[in-house]
Amino acid sequence: MLVLAFDTATPAVTAALHDGEGVLAESTTIDARRHGELLVPTIESVLSEAGVRLREVSAVVAGSGPGPYTGLRVGLMTAQGLSTTLGVPAYGICTLDAVAYASGLGEPFLVATDARRKEVFWARYTDCRTRAEGPFVDRPADVPVQGLPVVGAGAGLYPDLLGDGGDAPPYPYAGALAALAALRLGEGVPLDPPRPIYLRRPDAVVPGAPKKVTA
Repeated sequence: MLVLAFDTATPAVTAALHDGEGVLAESTTIDARRHGELLVPTIESVLSEAGVRLREVSAVVAGSGPGPYTGLRVGLMTAQGLSTTLGVPAYGICTLDAVAYASGLGEPFLVATDARRKEVFWARYTDCRTRAEGPFVDRPADVPVQGLPVVGAGAGLYPDLLGDGGDAPPYPYAGALAALAALRLGEGVPLDPPRPIYLRRPDAVVPGAPKKVTA
């Protein structure tokens, strides 16, 4: 099994390759404005480092969000395109699940990432592998922390309300995403198709009909 995983739902443009036992290669660049420009070179770099040709990949996994519309679309469209080209399955995994898995926590906690507009995307977990509730989008003050630790970049943005994120990775690095996907595939757990989790409407809208002007 060779799982190629990547995520563009946060400022981290990240890709990794996993052989079912461990991460062979991983690369991440933090740049919220260059998802489309950076993703393919990042994938190429990971394949080159691992000494693997693209046609050897057996599954493609993309972070399905939640995240901003434009960035999220880059990863999911790439996953669908590679799936069609290679003739291999493509899957989507909630981006918050990758952050949770990387935390390694064995007790209840929350994951929060930056949703912009002074809001966060968040979900509640019973342990690093099990999402119990969410994902949701809310203002930080409305997140029901209830004394639980909060990990992810969203926590670091609002430390007075959500804590500082502790030592857990702030972003959904692709190594964790690939490892989680390989684990679920190995256990026979059904994975979702690569469909986006938006939680809210995109900023861009189709303009309405022009107003009539009278003389």
